[in-house]
Amino acid sequence: MTGSGSPVSVRDVDIRFGDFVAVRQANLDIGAGEFVCLLGPSGCGKSTLLNAIAGFVTPVDGEVTCGDTRVTGPDVSRGVVFQSAEALFPWLTVRQNVAFGPRMRGVGKAQRATAVDRYLAMVGLSHSADRFPAQLSGGMRQRAQLARVLANEPSVVLMDEPFGALDAQTRLVMQVELDRIWRETGATIVFVTHDIGEAILLADRIVTMTAGPSAGIKNIYPCDLPRPRDLTDPASAALFRQLREDIGAEVARTLRAQGLDDGHDGRATGDPAGRPAGAGTVEPSSPGVNGTRVADGDRRALR
Repeated sequence: MTGSGSPVSVRDVDIRFGDFVAVRQANLDIGAGEFVCLLGPSGCGKSTLLNAIAGFVTPVDGEVTCGDTRVTGPDVSRGVVFQSAEALFPWLTVRQNVAFGPRMRGVGKAQRATAVDRYLAMVGLSHSADRFPAQLSGGMRQRAQLARVLANEPSVVLMDEPFGALDAQTRLVMQVELDRIWRETGATIVFVTHDIGEAILLADRIVTMTAGPSAGIKNIYPCDLPRPRDLTDPASAALFRQLREDIGAEVARTLRAQGLDDGHDGRATGDPAGRPAGAGTVEPSSPGVNGTRVADGDRRALR
């Protein structure tokens, strides 16, 4: 890696799909090397905004820049880690998957091998380099996907709920590892999550979004708590409650729009003592089920 990330700027961005307005007038500045989490209920445009930064989606108005360059399409300087481990090529070994990007860019064999060894070691997969994806656990596949992205030495890493399909314990391990890798590489990270606790554990700033359609940036919360973080710490718990209420208001608004409101205020229920419940995942309920839910198990300190 170059040792430093690139700044990202989102300016007056509107994103439409036909007549559907997914995101309206989004504005966000992300500093070089910053870790920013996009947090909000399902359908609020988090992934759509991330895709615009990646260059997968073109805004109809406004612009996205990375460094001094306007984003007009995908680029090796912006790596994407997806939620699904199916993004790995199943017919290639872990080593071959990680080497794929540098090979496509014409990196020499010796330099490519050095880079692959480095990033496999960074994510703790040196011992599994010659296995195929089907022979790996879910957490190991996500590590392999992260190593494949890092091997291209991007200045910006975009992560779309990368740990959403993992069990609670593996997810906690991956959060610890990502925090370490981010500090080691210096890359800018934009991370999409539904999980309030995950955002608090990882982010420098947490960006909440309004419920869609026509979603936008709602609030930006600095998260300058010392690392490693503990969700039972009073400052973390206070921020958790603040974020829960922020997102809960959007969930309630969505339910009212669907005619599902039963008088609840949209807040997820937490520990009776006011501590964060589970990982703090808050999202709209499925059709026909009122209220919101809190997912995952009890969180411990990020150690």
